Amino acid sequence: QVQLVESGGGLVQAGDSLRLSCAASGSTSSINYLGWFRRAPGKEREFVGRLYWRGGAIGYADSVKGRFTISRDNAKNMVYLQMNSLKVDDTAVYYCAVQIQSTLGYTYWGQGTQVTVSS
Repeated sequence: QVQLVESGGGLVQAGDSLRLSCAASGSTSSINYLGWFRRAPGKEREFVGRLYWRGGAIGYADSVKGRFTISRDNAKNMVYLQMNSLKVDDTAVYYCAVQIQSTLGYTYWGQGTQVTVSS
């Protein structure tokens, strides 16, 4: 199993920056991808970006490309989501999740952290 804990959410103004953290523990050697997702009120869950655990390859949704950056601290098994130029539309609960070897989809999820962007 893999345990995930997000932190770093909060209330900011449009144009501000915020960095979210995702701490991974447990069977981290079994991770293929760590992804960031978000769910805004009344909307479906949305993919934000993902990191290939072994090689560091990263992909982003078009809605955040150029504003959000995923990075990783290998020694600490921490993954970060740096969010710049935040917009009101970025308001959501943000989750990190992992896709495990030999499985489809994201199996383990964190509890989420709220990001609220005010105008």
